[in-house]
Amino acid sequence: MANATVANATVAADHIVAGLWDVQPALPARWLYDERGSKLFDEITRVPEYYPTRRETAILRDSARSIVAASGASTIVELGSGTSTKTRLLLDELPVGATYAPVDVSAEILSASATTLAGDYPGLEIVPIEADFTTAEVPMPAAAGLRLVAFLGGTIGNFDEDERTGFLARLAASLSPGDSFLLGTDLIKDTGRLTAAYNDKGGVTADFNRNVIEALRTQMRADGLYADDFDHLARWNPTAHRIEMRLRARRDVNAYFPSLDRHWRLRQGAELLTEISVKFTRGMVAAEVEAAGFTVSDTWSDPFDDFLLTLCRKETRMEPSPR
Repeated sequence: MANATVANATVAADHIVAGLWDVQPALPARWLYDERGSKLFDEITRVPEYYPTRRETAILRDSARSIVAASGASTIVELGSGTSTKTRLLLDELPVGATYAPVDVSAEILSASATTLAGDYPGLEIVPIEADFTTAEVPMPAAAGLRLVAFLGGTIGNFDEDERTGFLARLAASLSPGDSFLLGTDLIKDTGRLTAAYNDKGGVTADFNRNVIEALRTQMRADGLYADDFDHLARWNPTAHRIEMRLRARRDVNAYFPSLDRHWRLRQGAELLTEISVKFTRGMVAAEVEAAGFTVSDTWSDPFDDFLLTLCRKETRMEPSPR
């Protein structure tokens, strides 16, 4: 993991420069998911207002056996695995001797979850992979049989349209014919429910959002950067059909990044974009995965039609016709 960490740090620095010093400052969503951020997000999944995790978990509880059987996979690769809580429903359906490869940017979360899973699933090979799959080639472990790549939680909504196109193309290129892709997407619904899910009354999402400043300060050793200098905002953008999470400066911010030898300034009242969460229709999902070279095998939703799981298969290479 050490080499991956060094490479990730270089890429992260490039993205910080491109984002913070843009005309409209923004940070990649990966900065939300350091060790503390991942734990805070785990708390978010249990707050009353945040429905996606409950809906997706219910779908997996009812359909995990069908999903694994339809994929024919003996290896599950999970992108953005976090604590792997929901994924256990899929792991329970794997045969003895199967492989699980959690992929995450947080080495701490990977180590802790891999240790726990190894104890709970003694017949399962655990292959943790520390990587930022959002900007580079999607890492895939070698597999004797078919692989199922799971990208759950509606996380693909954190990508804009160009990022989704690039990600899906890279993923398709990294898979072998017959491999499957399980995609979780949050569906468009009443805007009141959407905004409430990102503005919980307990303030857990606000802490999660402001933690990005602490992660940035700690990892980049920035001076003059404090989480308490920012307010959490989450708004619905109807044109782009997405929630936008931002941090608004409570005062003029003047931070210095020694490793970059750069000062970053944000005036009082100005905003930093920290995350987008795109909401989809079924048609949007099908069109995007098919454009990348996947074929939709099946879909599952909850009784409220809040959340969608789509199982896709990498198309088999066409053999040349005999002359």
